[in-house]
Amino acid sequence: MTEDEIYRTSTQYRLWSFTEESLVSLRSTTNSLAATRVRAAIQRSHSNNEEGDRSTEGEDEQTDYLTVEEEQKLVGFYCVKAMDFADFCDFPTNVKATAVQYLKRFYLSNSPMTYHPKQMMPSALFLATKTENHYTSLKTFVSKLPKTSAEDVVAPEFLLTQGLRFTFDVRHPQRGMEGGSMELMALATATYQPITQFSVFPTKLQQDMLELEPVAGERPKPKSSDEVKTRIMTALSKTKDMLKTSALLTDAYFLYTPSQIWLSCLLIADEPLTMFYLDVKIPYSESFKPKLIMTLKDCSEMIRSSPPIKPEESEMKEFKRIDKKLYKCRNPEKMDLVGINKAQKRESETKDENEKVAKKRKLELESGLKEAESVFGPSLVNRE
Repeated sequence: MTEDEIYRTSTQYRLWSFTEESLVSLRSTTNSLAATRVRAAIQRSHSNNEEGDRSTEGEDEQTDYLTVEEEQKLVGFYCVKAMDFADFCDFPTNVKATAVQYLKRFYLSNSPMTYHPKQMMPSALFLATKTENHYTSLKTFVSKLPKTSAEDVVAPEFLLTQGLRFTFDVRHPQRGMEGGSMELMALATATYQPITQFSVFPTKLQQDMLELEPVAGERPKPKSSDEVKTRIMTALSKTKDMLKTSALLTDAYFLYTPSQIWLSCLLIADEPLTMFYLDVKIPYSESFKPKLIMTLKDCSEMIRSSPPIKPEESEMKEFKRIDKKLYKCRNPEKMDLVGINKAQKRESETKDENEKVAKKRKLELESGLKEAESVFGPSLVNRE
């Protein structure tokens, strides 16, 4: 079974991989449904207002709802906040990356107009610590969040898992990059074992690496194996930084495979080195190679267009404008997630209690009938 076949069995491929058109359509549908539900919720809220509807007459029609682009900007802003908080807590890269993907996945089928990202972000990060086996107690986690209680973190968790369709596995590109880095180092030291159909010896591959064109603006061609290794380490360092930042804030995880993502980042860091690596791994005779290179270039352009980690002043003004707009078009029935969670627990406890009472009465009735039979005998049967 090849790595590609294994990946195709994953929930990430089956449930969270899209084409650009289907991704746009899904987000548009989510936005439209959320606006409809918010409108209905606001109308119900006004109709239940004891002061009557005169003060709010016509307000529903004037409500300005978020656009898909505004929703994406807001979610992206809180993804950056999640990354900042993960760094503050010294969480490993896999926890940070998983939390960001949880948020992005959740908001494919949910809108910020229904559930504010500020409420979902701590829950996504805490869930990621559990799914990535990085134990952090709830008490310790909450102590690092200002004005946040344990209930604020736990209350949205079931909503989050529903939005994730109860699939918690996230395949990150870092694992593929680690394997690629070992192969590149093997090429640089002439210890690489080529595929059988290649007649190129490791020493010839090592010599070819010395002839690679330098990266634009960098030092000239390397003259020794040590300089080649330095070049590889520099490229991999840049790739790693992009995977921890830019790649997380784009739609790359939805549109490309993990191996395509890390190779695209390497292409940005050092194009000659990446093309050489692809030539070694994939024979020229393979018909899909041009298509693969085109895919990598498209992915690299997406990663290059990623929003900056530290927003500029103009972008912060835009975020504040969107948040202010969101304040007027939020679903009033979904604001208090802690209260909703408590109500659901009470309802569940009441249901369980009723079931226990019904079961107890049934057992008492059956016990009474058995006792009556033991004293008076069974009921008479008509044998006519």
